[in-house]
Amino acid sequence: MLPTGFNASPFGLNVLKLPRGNCGDSIQSASRCSSSALNPVVDLRSKASVFGADQLKETVLGRGMHTDKKDLDVRVKVGWVKGLNRLYFLYEASDNYWDFSRTDLHNDIFEVVVDGDLSGGPLIPNFHPNKEMPGFDEREAHFSMHGVHAQNYHIFTPAQGKDWAMVWGCQPWIKELPYANAAYRYNFQPGESGKLVLEFWITPFDHAGCDGPQSAVESQLRENKIIGLSWAVLDYDDVNAPRYAGFWNLSHKTTMYGDASALVAFRLMPLESDQRKKLEAQWTFLITSMERHTVAFFDQSTGVITRRRWDFGDGTESTDTNPSHTYTKGGDYVVTLYVEGPEGKSRRAKVWDVSLR
Repeated sequence: MLPTGFNASPFGLNVLKLPRGNCGDSIQSASRCSSSALNPVVDLRSKASVFGADQLKETVLGRGMHTDKKDLDVRVKVGWVKGLNRLYFLYEASDNYWDFSRTDLHNDIFEVVVDGDLSGGPLIPNFHPNKEMPGFDEREAHFSMHGVHAQNYHIFTPAQGKDWAMVWGCQPWIKELPYANAAYRYNFQPGESGKLVLEFWITPFDHAGCDGPQSAVESQLRENKIIGLSWAVLDYDDVNAPRYAGFWNLSHKTTMYGDASALVAFRLMPLESDQRKKLEAQWTFLITSMERHTVAFFDQSTGVITRRRWDFGDGTESTDTNPSHTYTKGGDYVVTLYVEGPEGKSRRAKVWDVSLR
């Protein structure tokens, strides 16, 4: 389902990092930046940079920064794949008491909130700016704005006899395929201690309305884009307790669960250099005129390129970077791009992708 440990993806898994300082000019409002405790840059380029329990703060019961790893210890790694609007998570947690026997929200939870277009603002009716106005209807607000522009996932750790997550809002379809999936590994019973490994991916949405995916707008993830993201660990230590024993969160703000302006700013980083080829041919195309058999080709190769050659599959060639070619007749063509550079040679052929009437 997922690249185990984020090392086996055929696409290559990109990392996310926190922008420097107070987010600078890239962020519209300082309220969307991380707290000072999380600066400067925290980068996921090495095992040492995984987000740990020491970066979480308990903000509901006043317990402060996390220090007791014998009670609870967590590690979170987040990544994304270029070309796919998905966020991948690897969550590893050790707890001295796992609470997951009940069917309701009383369950150890990993809560994730994402704002894919950094629009900020409230995502639950309780934080609605017009809540105190006469005539305000909280149930109507639930269906008009709850989880629409930013999404909240209550992920049960683990989920036993129930869905892997509760999507807080009126769009439960976003936790189903093809928008999300999850897998667990653990060996303990309710009330016991042990380690849990959870791998999952989600799709952020700029708009995820109650009417379903037909009107939804996925967040477009691209290199160097900044998104709002945070998570919290809701740790229950007693199946009969009326509430959790801790709300440990990355934002250091309790309101992160319902206000996207309280999330942490993450930058979507390019693929690490040691995970990509030093020279790789790649290209795409666009049929600009089916009637004239004209096709525009675009070089998307990576690395230092000193020479390139296009073979259009009809006996003609070009050395232009992004050539336009007109075929004399319709057909299915094998087009190949050859590139050369200091790191060697590479080619990319597409068999019959270019198909003309």
